[in-house]
Amino acid sequence: MNTIDQFDFKDKKALVRVDFNVPLDKDFNITDDKRMRAALPTINKILNDGGSVILMSHLGRPKGGPEAKYSLKHILGDLSRMLDLEVKFAEDCIGQEAIDKAANLVPGQVLLLENLRFYKEEEEGNKEFAGKLASLGNVYVNDAFGTAHRAHASTAIVAEFFPTSKFFGYLMAEELKNAEKVNHHAVKPFTAIMGGAKVSDKILLIESLLDKVDHLIIGGGMAYTFAKAQGGEIGTSLLEEDRMPLCLELLEKAKAKGVQIHLPLDTVIADKFDNNAAKQNVDTGKIPQDWMGLDIGPKTIALFTDVIKQSKTLLWNGPMGVFEMDNFAHGTRAIADAVVAATRENDAFSLIGGGDSAAAIAKFNLEDQVSYVSTGGGALLEYMEGKELPGVKAINS
Repeated sequence: MNTIDQFDFKDKKALVRVDFNVPLDKDFNITDDKRMRAALPTINKILNDGGSVILMSHLGRPKGGPEAKYSLKHILGDLSRMLDLEVKFAEDCIGQEAIDKAANLVPGQVLLLENLRFYKEEEEGNKEFAGKLASLGNVYVNDAFGTAHRAHASTAIVAEFFPTSKFFGYLMAEELKNAEKVNHHAVKPFTAIMGGAKVSDKILLIESLLDKVDHLIIGGGMAYTFAKAQGGEIGTSLLEEDRMPLCLELLEKAKAKGVQIHLPLDTVIADKFDNNAAKQNVDTGKIPQDWMGLDIGPKTIALFTDVIKQSKTLLWNGPMGVFEMDNFAHGTRAIADAVVAATRENDAFSLIGGGDSAAAIAKFNLEDQVSYVSTGGGALLEYMEGKELPGVKAINS
């Protein structure tokens, strides 16, 4: 793997793609800085070598041009404090100001460019735009695993301009190492825990995992489509009616491959989508009309916990219920506790698959009690599906 450990950045200007797409509150305060903290080792390695750093990132989903609420200026103060130096800022990611500020950087300095997605050319993978970015530095480092599955200008195309001086940052290298461990070197028994709203979001991943796992636990919103497909009543719970035949097909495939699929035995239901809704526990497939499933029940928690605690490798992607509401977070919390117990007591390797799973682990303050929490939900899913990530291919080729 072509990592920054193999290079001395003395007197070099490193163009570094980071993932600073962090959540902000209404006053533009960062509510979770994990992705920024994860990039610090790479930035500090370059600075300690005697190089300078030009950081580029996106933030949010701006539509058709600059939007003040998506400016990376909002994170400048926090980044300066993290690095204990005054980070310079360019009001544009290309153009004369960016060129001048990059040219005037001296070793030990850091420049943050404005949001890449203020240009549609970024997501289009425009080569001319990538060339303008590339002209700012003389070494390219990709440390943005969260966007590695996108063939964007700053994640894939820009690497073409650095044929002999392109590297993975420490975060990218660590993400790939842990994903590889689960994908190709999993110690048995291997259990995958799949949650979240939709079967359609996880089809390719589930099909890929059926060739690798011993157990597949399915919870969250997608479980109701499985329940309905098997003839159950699910009230007003989440349903992808067009995916019901696929659910039955997946159950058959699992059986043929000797994979045990574990579906919820019972469900915590509510009379409306509200933290303070009336709730009760019912068996799966017996949800009354006008009620909806929002969490897994106690019998399901006991079943899932038993399977998890006996596992040696765990991949978790997706919550068991609406964990953002405290009254329906119990199932997700119980699964998190089981993953922690397996990690600590059974010496299991546990990989938390970014996105809502990472948010849940963070909410419960358990990040340091599992093996690894990925910063890239979509990127990790595609990697586990067996797809080649453009951001990875660009460095390896």
